[in-house]
Amino acid sequence: MPTCPAPVRRLDADAVAELTSTAAELLALHGSATSPALLADLPEKCARLGEPLRHRLRPVDTADGLFVLRGLEIDDTRLGPTPDHWSTVGDSGALWDVVLLLVSTAMGTPIAWDGQQDGRFVHNIVPTPGHESEQTGASSSVLLTPHTEDAFHPGRAHLLLLCCMRNHDAIATTAASVRLTDLPDADVEQLKRPVAPILPDDAYEQARKFGGRPAPVPTLFEAPEGLTMRYDPAYTPLDEADEAWRAAYRRLGDELARVSVAVSLEPGDVLVVDNDVVVHGRVPFRARYDGTDRWLKRASVRVEGRPTRPLAEHDEHGYGQAALTARAA
Repeated sequence: MPTCPAPVRRLDADAVAELTSTAAELLALHGSATSPALLADLPEKCARLGEPLRHRLRPVDTADGLFVLRGLEIDDTRLGPTPDHWSTVGDSGALWDVVLLLVSTAMGTPIAWDGQQDGRFVHNIVPTPGHESEQTGASSSVLLTPHTEDAFHPGRAHLLLLCCMRNHDAIATTAASVRLTDLPDADVEQLKRPVAPILPDDAYEQARKFGGRPAPVPTLFEAPEGLTMRYDPAYTPLDEADEAWRAAYRRLGDELARVSVAVSLEPGDVLVVDNDVVVHGRVPFRARYDGTDRWLKRASVRVEGRPTRPLAEHDEHGYGQAALTARAA
């Protein structure tokens, strides 16, 4: 079994059986993992989970800013081939959609976006022909630059969950915690200044056409538990910033690279990332498009009342994108 340079929370056989049987019950009752009625049932079902399992499903609580939930087992044959586009997944892996939604609900409130993957609360991350060199989850041949998930939006997730369906080639997800970096105080103060905006990424076609003026946002800010971050260099127009800020931004990038870890997920692993503390990315790989490529499922979670972001974010337009919550679906 590959070693994982990240904290691991292991589920025992009883916890796995409880989680998967609850997911199967929900799926049988509602018929689809995308059913609004299933989404509405999630909080009650989570409240009935045993205390040992719910303790394992608590949010991230260390400076690493991440952990791997391990113990779930996925049958590669029964899963079916990796699709070559998220829209062709259909019901493949639907049980694992519900498992991921249960894990998400135990930690907070699942969210979705009306402008991404048809507003689904679980996204499928697969390499897609024609998108190999983009800075999105559909890419493959380029390094996916470390970034905060949905950094352009004030309603972005507090937690990001990646569930591995298939990873025959042991392709690594990269992750780096700002709380493990060693930045000079002067750089931290520079990066607390709202100097440059973060633009929507290529997965948000409607948001990229939004006519509003992009608002500069701070990269770093203080929270009660320590430094937090909003970072996406691939979609930050750095040439709009002054040289002192750009130099501090470069040093932050160097520090994040220094503390970065590579997490090679196994089928059934769920990587949980604190999106306010950790940036994540992915190493390049060659997609085969033969049904055996890497396949992840992704969920985003909001933790209500979490004091990790500046109040000024409430005034941002979010490029016209609306975040949907599972409880309102």
